[in-house]
Amino acid sequence: MNLKETDLPGIGKKFVVQTRSGEKLAIIIHDDGRREMYHYDEENPDDRTRKIVLDDDEARYVSAIVGGVTYQPTALENIEVALGGLIIESYRLESNFKAIGKTIGELRIRQRSGATIIAVIENNQKKHVNPGADLMLTANATVVVIGERLHQQQIRHILLNGSV
Repeated sequence: MNLKETDLPGIGKKFVVQTRSGEKLAIIIHDDGRREMYHYDEENPDDRTRKIVLDDDEARYVSAIVGGVTYQPTALENIEVALGGLIIESYRLESNFKAIGKTIGELRIRQRSGATIIAVIENNQKKHVNPGADLMLTANATVVVIGERLHQQQIRHILLNGSV
């Protein structure tokens, strides 16, 4: 299996998978969350067909792409805004998150991830806009963060595991 990944500025990402059987599948994930899938005939690459056969590991890989595991479009439900590479994303702190019971300062969020927490909305709907380092994170709170895509990946890891 061969995979080619291409950024489509202003649109999203394009993934082209060439299967071991020689078939080609193009998947376009738009920033608004739409997915387009095209199957191309190996003899006539301009003709799209409707059916493709994937073996088990190919199907799992394609499902990861389509499911947003390898790339999250900027308009998925947990992403609020994308501005010039900066993304505002929210994270609900499930009971298994290691960040629960720790303060923003203890987690050293900004230093370790490059992202900034701009708000925390507690389970009782109490809002903390521009919270300080002494705010303790609680279960089921929603943490609103601004940063670039890499920063968002790092903060997600910190909130879940307590470390980068």
